Amino acid sequence: MSTKKFMYLNRKSSYGTVYAIESLEVVLIAAAFEQDVSLAFIDDGVFQIINDQNTDGIGMKNFSKTFHALGDYDINKLYVSRESLEERGLNEGDIMPLVYEDEDDDWKEKPSVRVISNAELSKIMSEQDVCLSF
Repeated sequence: MSTKKFMYLNRKSSYGTVYAIESLEVVLIAAAFEQDVSLAFIDDGVFQIINDQNTDGIGMKNFSKTFHALGDYDINKLYVSRESLEERGLNEGDIMPLVYEDEDDDWKEKPSVRVISNAELSKIMSEQDVCLSF
């Protein structure tokens, strides 16, 4: 039996709803069960992986540092919509430097995040067995 490919679509901003933290928890659980997991950050979901998040003013716990653990769970396919970044006045330099260690390349650290067009993202989504939207 082959492993199914799961893509988690993150569409909501980090705070104000439970969608972002719930997605992150589900992704980590799926990876713990050795599922083929990828994440897409689109619409306001791009705010989830922006550098230097500060939640002091809203009184919520900052969970953004948890994204740095994704590589430890072999989650290294993170896709960010270029159009969603641009629509929000953001660019690739605003994204957290998320990496994984490539065991096939002498454990060299490599970037996990790829900024791609919506057309490229649609193609990748069509190759998945399951897409879950948060």
